[in-house]
Amino acid sequence: MRKTHPVNALKKLGIGLAFGAATIMSMPTSALACTQIYMGKNLTADGNTYYGRTEDVGTRYLKHYGIEPSHGPGHIYGSDESDFAYTSTKTTYRYSYVRDHPSQWHGRWDAYSEAGINEKGVSCSATLSTSMNDEAKAADPLTKTGISEYVYAGVILGESGTAREGVELIGRLINEQGANANDQLIIADNNETWLFAALSGHQWIAMKSTDDIASLNPNISNLNFKVNLDDTVNCIHSEGIKSLPEEKGFAKYFDDGQFDVAQTYGSPIDKTSVHAWSRYVQGRDYLGAPLTEGTDYEIVQDTSEKPRAKVGAMVNEMQPLFFQPEKSGWNTFELIRAFGNRGENVPGLSANTDGAYCIGTERNGEAHLFQIRNGLNPEIATIQWEMLSRAEFSIAIPLYSALMTEVSPYFSDQTVSFDHCDETDVVNNEEPENSINYVFMDISSLAFENRATLGAGVHAYLDALQNELIEQNKEVDAAMLAETTTEGRTALANKAGKAATENTYKKCKALLQEMRAYQKAENFDQPFTPSDLNTETNGLKVSITYAKDALATDPVTPDQPGTPEQPGTPEQPAKPEQPTTKPEKPGKSDTTTTVTTNKTNTKGGLPTTGDRFDGRMVAAFAIAGVAVISAGGYFLYRRNKG
Repeated sequence: MRKTHPVNALKKLGIGLAFGAATIMSMPTSALACTQIYMGKNLTADGNTYYGRTEDVGTRYLKHYGIEPSHGPGHIYGSDESDFAYTSTKTTYRYSYVRDHPSQWHGRWDAYSEAGINEKGVSCSATLSTSMNDEAKAADPLTKTGISEYVYAGVILGESGTAREGVELIGRLINEQGANANDQLIIADNNETWLFAALSGHQWIAMKSTDDIASLNPNISNLNFKVNLDDTVNCIHSEGIKSLPEEKGFAKYFDDGQFDVAQTYGSPIDKTSVHAWSRYVQGRDYLGAPLTEGTDYEIVQDTSEKPRAKVGAMVNEMQPLFFQPEKSGWNTFELIRAFGNRGENVPGLSANTDGAYCIGTERNGEAHLFQIRNGLNPEIATIQWEMLSRAEFSIAIPLYSALMTEVSPYFSDQTVSFDHCDETDVVNNEEPENSINYVFMDISSLAFENRATLGAGVHAYLDALQNELIEQNKEVDAAMLAETTTEGRTALANKAGKAATENTYKKCKALLQEMRAYQKAENFDQPFTPSDLNTETNGLKVSITYAKDALATDPVTPDQPGTPEQPGTPEQPAKPEQPTTKPEKPGKSDTTTTVTTNKTNTKGGLPTTGDRFDGRMVAAFAIAGVAVISAGGYFLYRRNKG
C-alpha cells in the first residue's frame, strides 16, 4: 500500500503535531485500499502458484524497480516511520525492489522495498495494512521501536535464505522490538508460501498456504480462517497469541470451541469499510467464487461527508479468508488482469457504471504478481510480473529478479524528478524521457479521464501486448530452464529483463504518442484505435521481438534509450545525457556484489526539500491502507498505502 508521509504533510500544512496526531488517528477506515490475491497451484493451468498485490496511493505516484546489492556485515536496516533498527551480522543477499522516490521520505533511498526476490529465490510482497480492535490495542499496543511496512521487505529479502527463515526472523524482531503497525505480508520460496500477520504490538501469526485454495483480501482485518496453532510445520506464531487474550478477557472462539485468531484481534463487520467489502465482492466474482446480493451482502449508499465512492457493500456475516473457486485452470493473463478488475460484471457495484470503489482503481500506484514454479531451482523458480502504475491500464513485465544484477535503462531510477507526478495536462506536458514508469502513468491518466473515447482501444492494445509478452516469455523460460550455471542464468536474466522492458517501453511510448495526438485533434466522432492494433485478431500488427532479443547469440550492446517512433517504424535511438553526479545512499555499507543499473538521470532535478507534499493527503487524509489477512482494525499512522 502507498502512503503520504503524515508528518511531512502536517508540517506543510502548518498543523501542530499534537493536533495532527489526533487527526491521523481519527481518519476513517475507508482510507485503506490495497488488494492482495493468492491462487494455489492446483487451481492454475500451468500448475504454478501465484500471489501478488496492488498498492493504492493516489492518481499519480512514482514507483521504481531496482536491484539492492549485497552488503557486508554491519549493514543497518532502519525506518523513516519508526525508531526500528536492525544490524545485519552477515553478508546480506542481493534483491530486487519496488521503492518510493526519495523526495517523499526526507531524501532517503530505502523506503518500501515492497515487492522483490532475493538471490536465494525468496520473494516477498509487503504489505497490506489493518489494525487491531480496541481490546487488543489496550492489551498489547504498537511500539515506537517496532518494525513496519517501510522496512519489512528489505529485512526479509536481505537476510533470508528461505521463506521460513524470513517468517522466523520477522517474528523474532516483533518479539524483541514490537510492531509499529498492523500488517500482513506474503513470503515465499520455491517450496513454501507463507501468509504473515502482525496482529498487535507483540503478537503475530504465519500460516503456510495450501495448494487447493484461493485468497483475496482488500483490507479486511478479520476474514475467517481456522488454524491449528500446535501444527509447527504449517503454522508459526508468537508465544502469547492465545494466552494473552485469554488472560485479558478478549479471546473469541468458533462455535466448536476452537480459538478464533481473526475475531480475537480483528474488528467487527460494521467497522470495516463498505468500500473494502465492495472490492471483496468484486474479487470473489472475478475469481469464480461469487457472493449473492441479498443473501451474502447488501448494496449500500455511502453517505459520509467525503465518500470514497457513491455505493459500497456490507456483508451479512463474516466471510472467509480462503475459498475454493468454482473455476480452475487460471492462467497468467487472467491473474494479471485480476488486479485491474473494476467490478464490471457485478450488478450495482461496477466502478464504471455505478460509482463503486474497485480493485483496479485509478489510485493504483503499482501492482505485482509472482509466478512460482514449485520445486525448481530457487534461482529460476519465481518470475516477477511487475506493473509500475495502475493495473487497469498497464503491462506486467516478466523479470527473473532473483538472478538480475542489471536493470533496463528504460526503468527511470530514483534520481529522476518527481515533478511530473503533479502534471494535470499530460497531453501537452510529456514525461521525462526513457521512463517507462511515467509512460504508464500518463497512459493511465489519459485513458481514465477519457474512458468513453480512449478506454476500449487502449484496453485492447494493452491486452494484445500483454499476451505477446506472456507467450514469448515461454520461449525465454525454456532457455532459462535449459541453462545449468548461475553465470549463464544471470546473463540471460539481465538480457531478458532489458529486452522485455525495451520492447514494452517502445510499444507503450508510441501508444501514448498516438493518444496525445488523438486528444489534440479533438475529433472524437470515432473511438480511439491504436495504429498497431489488428482489430480483426485483437493482436498486434507488428509483433514484439522480446524472445528474439533475449535469446540472440551474438554479443549485443543494449540500446540506449531514445524517443521511439510510431509502432512498427524503425527507430534511431539517441543516447541520453549522462548525469554529472548521483546522490549517494545514506548509511551505505561496503558491497560484495556489483550491480549495474545502466540508468541515466533524466529531465529535471530532484525536489529541493524532503518535505514534499501532494494532494493525496489534502484531498482525503483518509487514503491509507493495505489489505491484510486476519489482524485487527485500522491503524492509520502511516502513509496511504494500499
